[in-house]
Amino acid sequence: MRERRKTIEFVVDDTEVDAYEGESVLQAARRHGFTIPALCYVEGLSVWGACRLCVVELAEQHQLRPACAVTVEEDMEVITDSEAIRRHRRTVLELLFAEGNHVCAVCVSNGACELQDAAVAVGMDHVRFDYQAPVRTIDASHPKYVSDPNRCILCTRCVRVCDEIEGAHVWDIAGRGRGARLVAEMGKPWGEAMSCTWCGKCVATCPTGALFYQGRAVGEMRHEPDMVARLVAARRDHQWIAPGAHDE
Repeated sequence: MRERRKTIEFVVDDTEVDAYEGESVLQAARRHGFTIPALCYVEGLSVWGACRLCVVELAEQHQLRPACAVTVEEDMEVITDSEAIRRHRRTVLELLFAEGNHVCAVCVSNGACELQDAAVAVGMDHVRFDYQAPVRTIDASHPKYVSDPNRCILCTRCVRVCDEIEGAHVWDIAGRGRGARLVAEMGKPWGEAMSCTWCGKCVATCPTGALFYQGRAVGEMRHEPDMVARLVAARRDHQWIAPGAHDE
């Protein structure tokens, strides 16, 4: 029988709610129905805190903090929606669109893309920054999957799920600044990566059209990031082990 978790009280947008001890602001707020967007966060993976889309305002500090990386404290006051937060989130999204080659009309994830959904949610109908239009080569060397770096936002979901859940560590980030890129096995074509188990977890967790199945056309790709939380829960609760086997 699992031990009951201790709870603490805090305030989200003037509403008093509870949180489990050790829970992040993002986890607790979402559990109570508050909408906080995030691109690099996936339940079940380690916290990366890089996209900065999930920022909230802490009343005690008068500054924006990533909700995924802030642990709830007793009587903490959190603001999830304000003019400053909306302005920040829109700027982050515009920079992501300007940095890559995100042409939604010809993307396999058009209509099922978390980056696209976030832009719509903040009312982003144009980008104020110059498009960088980087030259990035698509890797279709894998028999089952394709990597399109033009859509990649370096959220590292694929890196973390491959390392932490599958245990293969096929993926990593190479380079710095605008030269940063996703690489397989220190820069090999994906199809030559001997450590790849073909499990598809990286494809399932990708928030954009950067990783997808071979043969997918415009709008046909659907990702499944919620799979990670289900796998973590199943392993924790020994759902795939015969009753009593783990007690030996």
